[in-house]
Parts: sequence; C-alpha cells; structure tokens
Amino acid sequence: MRVLACCAHPDDAELLAGGTLAKYAARGDDVFIAIATNGEVGHPTMKKEQIAEVRREEALRAANVIGATLYWLGFPDEFLFDREETRLAFIDTIRRCRPDVVLTHWPGDLYNPDHTTTGQLINDVAIMTTVPNIVTESPPCEKIPVVYFMDSMAGVGFIPEEYVDITATLDTKQKMLAEHRSQVSDWLKDQYDATVADMVTISAQYRGIQAGVRYAEGFIRAKAWPRGVTGTLLP
Repeated sequence: MRVLACCAHPDDAELLAGGTLAKYAARGDDVFIAIATNGEVGHPTMKKEQIAEVRREEALRAANVIGATLYWLGFPDEFLFDREETRLAFIDTIRRCRPDVVLTHWPGDLYNPDHTTTGQLINDVAIMTTVPNIVTESPPCEKIPVVYFMDSMAGVGFIPEEYVDITATLDTKQKMLAEHRSQVSDWLKDQYDATVADMVTISAQYRGIQAGVRYAEGFIRAKAWPRGVTGTLLP
C-alpha cells in the first residue's frame, strides 16, 4: 500500500499516528508525511525563520526513523486557510504520493485552527484528485484515496470507530517524537507544561483499554460516496 499522513504542523503525524505509520512501514508499505505549515511560531525564543528551518530538519529526521518520505508545503503557521492556492497544493501533494489511504486531522479537533483546516481540506479535495480539469503539476490520480481522521489532541471529543494496536511500535513512535527536540523540550513544555512522552503513552494506553490491547491509536474513516471500501485499510 501507499500511505500518506497529511498534517498541519511538524510533529502532528508522530503525535497522533506515529505508531500506525511505523506499523505500515514495518510491513513494507510506502509511507509519506506531508506537513502543511512551516511551524514557525512554535518556539518561545527563536525567530520565525530560524525555528522553521529547525522544525523542517527535525521533521526529516523523524520521517527517516521509519523510512518515510517527507513533503513540506510551506504555508504560514496558524494562518492556514481554505482557498484556491491551498486546495491546489493539497491536491498536488496527494497526486504526487498517489496514496491508497490518507491519514489526517479530525475536523472536529478544536485544539488548533490549522488542524481543523487541514482535516477539512483533505476530506474536501480527496474526490478532486482524480478530476482531469483540475490541473496541477502532477497528473490526476487513478482512484480516490480513502481518508481516515486521526485522534484529537489528548483525545478530547473524539470517539474512535477503528483502532490500531501499536503495542509493538510505541517505542518507535517515541523515537520519532524525540527528534522534534524544539517541541518536546521547549515549546510544549513552555506553553502547556506538557511532558510529551507521558501524554503520548497515557493516550495510547487509554485507547488500548478501549481496544482490548496494551497500546492503541484511534481513527474514524470518512464516509462519503464513492470512497467506500469493505474491511479496513488500517494496519
């Protein structure tokens, strides 16, 4: 399979679906991670240009942990809007990756507007990726990808419909997150007094209790014609 995680900020893919992405990669699937924004407001002291470059390097190292390919869309952090330029960039990213499945933010995740916008945009443009008269640099896809919404931050308001057992890949998820040093040790601690490793483990354990395994990640599949599939595309 070909799997794309399209997220708002560097570290979102690891936080919300890192164990699942690691599981896809471990079984030999092609994994892509696309980041919509530069993440350039995500530091208490660094200037925007500096932290944007740091976060890009961190995202690349995190993707390399599982052999994923990174795409960097470069939109401004906290100012991601649904407009023609953004839609075309998202469509072209999907066309470049040609995924069977796309993991993205749940539009109901009100933690951050970039999360909401990214999730809604991906769901909105999925059907457009096969349309020849919507022209981007990459040619149209042969099929519409299936979209799965990832958990919300800290699981707030999100009720999973499908689960992935990440017991065997939680350590890999933590290794990916550890590459985002500017966030783990600086930004999230400074802004929210959050210990990321603890938050991730507790969230995974909670979803694991629901799923009947030790650790899990939860998802909801976007249900829209003509994207129906039988079974699941999760690993």
